[in-house]
Amino acid sequence: MSKSKALESVGPVEGIIGTTEERLGGARSVLDQIVHDGARKMLQAALEKEVDAFLASHASKVDDQGRRQVVRNGYLPARELTTGAGPLAISQPRVRDKSPEKAHRVEFSSSILPPYLRRSKAINELIPFLYLKGISTGDFSEALTSIMGQPIEGLSPNTIVRLKEVWTQEFMEWSKRDLSGKQYVYFWVDGIHVNVRLEDEANQKQCILVLMGATEEGQKELIAVMDGYRESESSWSELLTDVRNRGLKQSPQLAVGDGALGFWAAIRKIYPTTREQRCWVHKTGNILNKMPKSVQPRAKDAIHDIWMAETREDATKAFDTFLEKYQAKYEEACKCLSKDRDVLLAFYDFPAEHWKHLRTTNPIESTFSTIRLRHRRTKGSGTRRTSLAMMFKLAQAAAKRWRRLDGHEHFPAVLTGQLFVNGIKQVAA
Repeated sequence: MSKSKALESVGPVEGIIGTTEERLGGARSVLDQIVHDGARKMLQAALEKEVDAFLASHASKVDDQGRRQVVRNGYLPARELTTGAGPLAISQPRVRDKSPEKAHRVEFSSSILPPYLRRSKAINELIPFLYLKGISTGDFSEALTSIMGQPIEGLSPNTIVRLKEVWTQEFMEWSKRDLSGKQYVYFWVDGIHVNVRLEDEANQKQCILVLMGATEEGQKELIAVMDGYRESESSWSELLTDVRNRGLKQSPQLAVGDGALGFWAAIRKIYPTTREQRCWVHKTGNILNKMPKSVQPRAKDAIHDIWMAETREDATKAFDTFLEKYQAKYEEACKCLSKDRDVLLAFYDFPAEHWKHLRTTNPIESTFSTIRLRHRRTKGSGTRRTSLAMMFKLAQAAAKRWRRLDGHEHFPAVLTGQLFVNGIKQVAA
């Protein structure tokens, strides 16, 4: 019996237990409730353990009769915390220090639940994401309710407006910070197009310019975020001139980006000693777009053989093999590859441990991939400052999860210009 007929044969029972859709909806509701209750209990238990650990650390603080001075003292009034599991009602334990001298009393402050926290970091990250997806201020509450499964208290349109104002101010202050003493070994650059219409039709071709860097310690850092007209040389010149004027005097050793950017003409003027590395992901896409779909899988494998070769010599052979194989039929695709031969293989002159970080603009791509939409735009409009601030907040959130780059011990050697051949450091004779 088919599934549809089996459901039809249920007959009168259906009226008792509800429709299949209602039963599934009920199951989802039960599951959501289990997740919600579990999250609340886990958070409450974590707070209890945190307080117990605090009391244990002050167990030696006693009065003349041996009675503990730091003790539990009931609970603070319950408060609602908006989290990724929905709104959670939490009762935080209260701690009291009975020491007679006020100056000697200790105070408990939860690292899990700070006094004024009302929203988890997940919610604060969701707000800029939704804004860049085109959600208007008045629709945030409904959108968050759909995602969280429950109405979200404390996120009225006025609250959203105030948050955006605060974040915009943070972004403006960050954009003016002093960069004196900063030095970056590598740059990654890209232009991000979001689906928010920026204020008027004249600005429809704007994009967000993003500059990231790797420090001498191997840490990734967001350096600058600025809006520009398309990805033009003048826009990138404005960004690079700004960071140089704020103190970033030292040129990075290598910059990684898409070949179509006006960035390259700009950096040659402002940081002329910086070497160039084209992003292989962008280049692969550009080449394959000039070839029929039936050929693309084999061509992609052949391109992969180039940039994954163990040495520059092997890469050169694979490069020439690709051109020999496809030149006759797909001249434009081969021209797209061959014109950037040197700047596609520049990474071979840097430590092998760094290659996977240098062959693509992945540090930027992975951070902003969820809000990258190059072709679709929403009917809602947003201000350029707020859009920049939202990008900044998303990058800030992502930065907390950035790990140290591989081969960080080689960064000082790269900065001092020591020679690497096929990824291996050369020792002077």
